[in-house]
Amino acid sequence: MTQLVADNETQGLSGPKRSVSIGVRVRNSRASGVLLVVLILCAWELSARTGFVQSTNWPPFSTVMATLVVDVTDGELLPLILSTLWRLARGYGIGFAIGIPLGFAIALLRPVRLVVRPTIELLRPIPIPAIIPPLIFLLGLGDSLKLSSIAFATLFPVVLNTIAGVMAVEPIYDQVAKTFGVSRWTALRRVVFPAALPFVLAGLRTALGLAVVVTVVAEMIVGQDGVGYYLVSMQFAMRAADMYAAIVLLTLIAYLLNRAFILAEGRIIRWTRLREASGDAS
Repeated sequence: MTQLVADNETQGLSGPKRSVSIGVRVRNSRASGVLLVVLILCAWELSARTGFVQSTNWPPFSTVMATLVVDVTDGELLPLILSTLWRLARGYGIGFAIGIPLGFAIALLRPVRLVVRPTIELLRPIPIPAIIPPLIFLLGLGDSLKLSSIAFATLFPVVLNTIAGVMAVEPIYDQVAKTFGVSRWTALRRVVFPAALPFVLAGLRTALGLAVVVTVVAEMIVGQDGVGYYLVSMQFAMRAADMYAAIVLLTLIAYLLNRAFILAEGRIIRWTRLREASGDAS
C-alpha cells in the first residue's frame, strides 16, 4: 500500500514537470527556428552590402523592407494582395466544397468508388502548372481559368484525406449505431464525420498551401492583376527591390494563413471532442 501511494505521488509530481519540460522544449525549438530566419536575413543583408553577391538585382534586405513599406503605404501593392486573396478564397472554397462530399461518397458508396477513384488516381499525379495551358484553350484567359486551377489544386488533397478519414473509422462504431437503431444520416453526422474530421482538416491545410502557390502561378502566366502579375511586371521592369518586397509580403501572408488555420483547427477539434464528451455524459 505504501509503495502504491509513493508511486501515485511520483506520478503526480512527474506529470506537471513533464508538461513544463515539453513546454520548454517547444519554446526552445521555436526560438531556434526564429534564430535561423534571422541569420538567413542577416546573410542576405551582408551578401549585398559587402559585395559577396555582385549583382544589381540583389538589393539588401533593408532596402527591400523599405521598398515594401513604400509600396504598401502608397497603395500600389495592397489592392493586388486583396485581389489575390479574394481569388484564392473563391478557388479554395470551390475545391473543398466539391472535395469533402466527393470524398465521403467515394469512401461510403462502393459503386461511386469503383467509378470515380480510377479517374482521381489518373489525374492526381499531373503537375498543377501543366493543366493551365489546356485550360486556356477551354476557358480562355479570364478569371474562370484561375479559379479552376486553384480548385483543381485544392480538390485532390481534400478528397484523398477525406477518404482516408472515413475509411479509418472503426467498423464497430457503425455496428453499434445499427444495433441502437440510429439512422444512417445521424450516424454519419454524429459518428463518422467527427471521427474523420482531423483527416479532413489535414487535407484542407495541405490544400491551402498548394492553393496559394497555384494562385500566384496562374496570375504569373495569364494574370492581369494580382501579386503574380505584379512579380512578372517588376521582373521585366528590372525593379528588383519591388519584386522581392512583394515576395516577402506574400511569404508573410502565407505564413499567417497557415498559423490561422492551425489555430482554427485546434479549436474545431477541441470543440468537437468536448461536444462528444458532453453527449456521452448525458
